[in-house]
Amino acid sequence: MRREQKGSARIQIYGEDCIDGIRTHLKPSSVSVIVTSPPYNIGKRYRTYDDGRDHTVYLDWIARVAKSCLKALRNDGSFFLNLGNKPSDPWWPIQIASRVRESGFVLQNTILWVKSIAISMEEVGNYPGMNGDIAVGHYKPVNSHRFVNGLSEYVFHFTKRGDVNLDKLGIGVPYQDKSNVTRWRAGGADLRDRGNVWFIPYETIRESRPHPCVFPVKLPEMCIRLHGMAKACLVLDPFLGTGSTALACDRLGVNFVGFEIDPYYVRLAKAALQAQREVRAEFQATNPTGAQVPWERLPREMGE
Repeated sequence: MRREQKGSARIQIYGEDCIDGIRTHLKPSSVSVIVTSPPYNIGKRYRTYDDGRDHTVYLDWIARVAKSCLKALRNDGSFFLNLGNKPSDPWWPIQIASRVRESGFVLQNTILWVKSIAISMEEVGNYPGMNGDIAVGHYKPVNSHRFVNGLSEYVFHFTKRGDVNLDKLGIGVPYQDKSNVTRWRAGGADLRDRGNVWFIPYETIRESRPHPCVFPVKLPEMCIRLHGMAKACLVLDPFLGTGSTALACDRLGVNFVGFEIDPYYVRLAKAALQAQREVRAEFQATNPTGAQVPWERLPREMGE
């Protein structure tokens, strides 16, 4: 995957409600990309927030957040909304996405974030590079005889008019059959469209995570790259949590604004950002100018 590093990004983190914060700190049509994961309202155990509100109250609140985001977003901007669900209520993410649509957004793409997957040789046959059955990733087991384990979540890609051009090769993957390089892209690079299924596993950790709904840093990074680095001037995360989107922007060199109501999560996000910048400074002090910081050596998700 291509890695642009533009230099120091301006990362602004505010410990306040996102609706008030967007109105106070952001000008209309100033945001290029929104990447966020709001509370799902499915009973997750946050430190201070009640994740079990009346569904009607919650949906009305999501609509207000969406309208604030719509006002802040540029006409050519992208809004990536990550939503999960309980196995017993599979329609819930669709209901939330529908309220966002009713607020004025157009659903341009639906992406499936896969957190764990099992692939057997019997199913794929003689596939290049695969020598046996594989099972990769992590998930929280469901203690039920009625429902299978949930191994994926939605990432809804909303835009204002449904006509935003994307940099699909910004998150492209190499062709397995190299003859397709010239067949489909005469003389072009060895990259193809990744599509709308993204496998991004969690890190393996032994301690419990300090936030119940952490997403890997790579998820917002891929959203921003898909929108297009050349036009990603300012990224917003209305529900910062422990700072995954802020870290992605810092690594990419893209300016960022985030809001979070829990002071504890704000402290974690700022501490993680400081730690990441110290890693960068140490690396740059001992390596040639222009060398790429090895972000893969850092945790891929917050709270580790």
